Amino acid sequence: MIIELVFCFFATVAFGIIFNVPKRVLWMGGAIGALAWYIYSLLPTLGMSDIFATAVASFICATVAHLLARKFRVPVTTFSIPAIIPLVPGSRAYFTMLAFVDGDYLNGLQLGIETMLRAGGIAAGLVFALSIFSIGKGGIGQRYEIRRP
Repeated sequence: MIIELVFCFFATVAFGIIFNVPKRVLWMGGAIGALAWYIYSLLPTLGMSDIFATAVASFICATVAHLLARKFRVPVTTFSIPAIIPLVPGSRAYFTMLAFVDGDYLNGLQLGIETMLRAGGIAAGLVFALSIFSIGKGGIGQRYEIRRP
């Protein structure tokens, strides 16, 4: 488990370098990625499904990213995009395509649905955290006062 967290930390830092994350916050982004992987690995051992664990890990990752982005005055995506990388079901998508190429359509369909649900869990976690931090800021129609003649 410790080795997974170390690799996850460095993978997140590497993606942060690719995405031009400032050096002063690069290591904190790696810590968020390792935290997301830890939560994702821990929750299925407590009886939760992998898809729900992905959504919860994504939500906590995005929440911590919002808090640190406010503290260090950087965009939220500076933390959230690299930190989400460990949760992306890339190998699952690969095995989905491999099953279809091999003609195992039922297994490919099962893996494809699970891949889409995990990707949806990531999106749901990010959007839910964004909606919590956007409460009270108003929508598009509330930014400017509408003047009537």
